[in-house]
Formats: sequence, C-alpha cells, structure tokens
Amino acid sequence: MIKGQYLHSVRTKHFLASAALLFGMLFNLPAHAQFGNFFGRGGVVGGVSIDAQGTLRSTTQLEQSGLLQDMRNAVAKPSSDMAQKTRLRMVSLAGVQAEIAKALSAGKELSEEVLFLAGLQRIEYVFVYPERNDIVLAGPAEGWVVREDASVVGASTGRPVIQLEDLITALRASKKMQAEAMTVSIDPTPEGELRVQQLLSRMSGNGFNPKQAEPMIKKALGAQVVSLNAVPEDSRMASTLVAADYKMKRIAMALENAPVRGLPSYMEMIRNSGASSTQPRWWMACDYDAILHSENKLAWQLSGKGIKAMTEDEVIEANGQRTQTGKANKTAQKWADLFTEKLDELCAKNSAFGDLRNVMDLNIVATVITGHGLEDVAGCDLGLLRDSDGDLQTPSYRAPKSIDPQCSFVRGRAGWTISASGGVEINPWKVVGTQSKTDAAVQVVHKKAQPSGKSWWWN
Repeated sequence: MIKGQYLHSVRTKHFLASAALLFGMLFNLPAHAQFGNFFGRGGVVGGVSIDAQGTLRSTTQLEQSGLLQDMRNAVAKPSSDMAQKTRLRMVSLAGVQAEIAKALSAGKELSEEVLFLAGLQRIEYVFVYPERNDIVLAGPAEGWVVREDASVVGASTGRPVIQLEDLITALRASKKMQAEAMTVSIDPTPEGELRVQQLLSRMSGNGFNPKQAEPMIKKALGAQVVSLNAVPEDSRMASTLVAADYKMKRIAMALENAPVRGLPSYMEMIRNSGASSTQPRWWMACDYDAILHSENKLAWQLSGKGIKAMTEDEVIEANGQRTQTGKANKTAQKWADLFTEKLDELCAKNSAFGDLRNVMDLNIVATVITGHGLEDVAGCDLGLLRDSDGDLQTPSYRAPKSIDPQCSFVRGRAGWTISASGGVEINPWKVVGTQSKTDAAVQVVHKKAQPSGKSWWWN
C-alpha cells in the first residue's frame, strides 16, 4: 500500500488547522556516453529539480531557460518520415537492440530516434513474430520537440515521447516487481508531525495569522523523506514517479493552478467546509480497462487511461503516527475523480503526468513479456536490454532524498486549513494477472502490423 499523506490536524475550541506539506523531485546526471551528453546537463521533469544533497525543489525560470537552450541545441530532429504523425507506429525490440549494439561497437552515441523509440507516445500493442524472431511495440507516434518546460514531447500533441532508458529500467525491474509493487511516498517524520501539532495547539489561543504561522510550521515539520521501492533510486523512472507525485500535490494545495480547465485545487473545494478529525491522502495507480490478447497470445493490447487517482482518509495519532481508516471523504473522492477525468488533458499539458503514464505502460509491457515468456516464444533474446551488468548502462541520476515543506492556507467555517497529499503505486503483475482476457480483434491488428521491410520501425 502506498504511503504519502501529509496532513496534520489539531482541533481546539477556537480553531482547526490541518497542516500538510509538499514535496518535489528530480535529478541531475552524468550520463553514459551512448545516451548522449545532453542527458548530463541537469534533467527536468515537469519543472522540478534536485540539488546535490538530494533535496527536491521547483526549478527557477533561469535554470529552466538555460537547460532548455542546451537541450534544444543537443536534441536532433527526427527524419521527415519519422516526424509524420501516425495512429500506429511499430517499433521492433530486436531492431532497437541491434541499433544499440552497432553504436556500442562503433563507440558512438545512440541517436535520438533510438533514445525516443521512434517517437512513440504510448504503447497500445505488443506483437510477437516468431518467424522473424521479434517482439514489436506499437502505438501512436510523431516527431518531437523540446518544449518550454525542457521536456521532449510530440510536436502536435504535447504528450511526452517514450524513452529507451525507461523501457530498459522496466525490463530489468520486472522480475523483482512480481514480489513487490513499485512505489514512491514522500512522508513527514512522526517527530515532525508531533512538533507541528504542538505548535498549532499553542497558536490556537492567540489567533491564527497564516503569514506568521507559515515559517514556524515549516521549521517544526522539517524535511520530508522520499521513499522508493522496487525501482533504482538513481533511474529516470524513479525521478518520474516523484515528479508526478510532486505536481499532483502542488495542484491539490493550490500552490499552482492546474494546467487544464475544470480541475480546482482541493483547497478550493473545502473552502467554507466544516471541521474533520481525519485527513485525506491521494496516490496514483495503474488504471487499465483490460489487457486483451489473441487466443495464441502472440498479440496483446493495453486498453484504458493508464493512471487513476485514489484517496483514503487517515487519522494522526497523538504521537505523530498515521493510521489508515479504509474510507474516503466525499470531497477528497470528488477531487480524485476529477483528476482522473482530466488525466488525458493533464498528460498533454504537463510532462510529469505524461511521463508517468508512459512508465505505467512500460511496466505492463515488461510484465507481459516476462510473465508470458515472450522472448522464448519469439526466439528473441533481449539480453542487452535486460542485463544491468552488461555493456549497456543507463544514465545515473541524483537520487531524490527529501523535500523542504511548503504550506498553503484556506479559511473555512471551522478556521484555517493547510493541506495536501500523494504517492504513486505500480503493480503490473496484479493488473496483468487479473485483467487479461482473450479478444479476437487483437489478432486482426497483429496481422496488419506485420513488418514488410528491414527497418527497425514502420507505420
């Protein structure tokens, strides 16, 4: 179960204050040569960065603009054929691995066309071709640009491209994830929670001034700890999980406006509401309608949004520890439902959410390949991609460790509220194990997607 709710509450005769803080994320990496030097110039996911001590924070406009120009100078544009937008582009994993092997042999960097998997923006199908010894990924694709937030996205859709290093991480983590889910949580310490409750209790008799209270609350709470499970801490995937969590919290806390219409902050939704003895937390999890497959299991289809927001109330005990209630309040559930409803739009507007959905897709794909032995079925050995101790090493990012607290305030009938929460959980083995079912229509697409030439990608 994902942890990651960060609300404190103290009720007195005169006021209620719930204090919840925020988190952020990211990375900075010296890259391995084959991945290209621009990966070493300070990565950004959704406008969030991490310093040398592992502390998460939002990037400044100056930092972002400097990185933006570096990336735009370094990232090559796709060929004219690859730049064309298409509903379905196929990418051969055997072909990708062959391109990587050639680059390694020649001591050259990988091309952006390989790094960005021919511009794929989601994976909707996995096809197996035993007669060609190949496994093929397929989905919508187009050419890419470096957007203002320094993310690499589709030129017309704004959705982030799928990145090779995330595919590699998913394949290498897939067996481990059979035993444990991939998760991220950003938690205040019980000691910090207790200090905040004591502080708010002292303030209750003297009135409450948000401007005066904010620095004291931040100092009392202290740094919050980032916890990652079943994912390498120094991977781009880990940074993506934390970035999406961070961005969800900022929107919930009204620290920044949602980039889409119709998604107010949770703080706005609870304005003028009554007091509550519990505090909500939210987290993001996999959301697929079904994992469809042909009768012979040579064709697979991922169906659904990919991400949903979930919520549950918690109670903060007198010692600062949190207890889950197994229930959700109506306003918190409404916010979670609105977030899920707006997910497609959010993915196009903020790369943190689009990258997270790509990561969800990749982990489902890796589970299908591993769990159903598709490499053996296809006669396709993906050892170069899978072997973490082999010649192909992915970039090493600064591991996110902590986040300085931030506060947001809203005044209600019961007093002032300071709030937010979050987390991410990816459990692909459960999804594939419980949602797989046969669908004859998938086999039809499989036949149409048959490669006709020698290229490692085709439309």
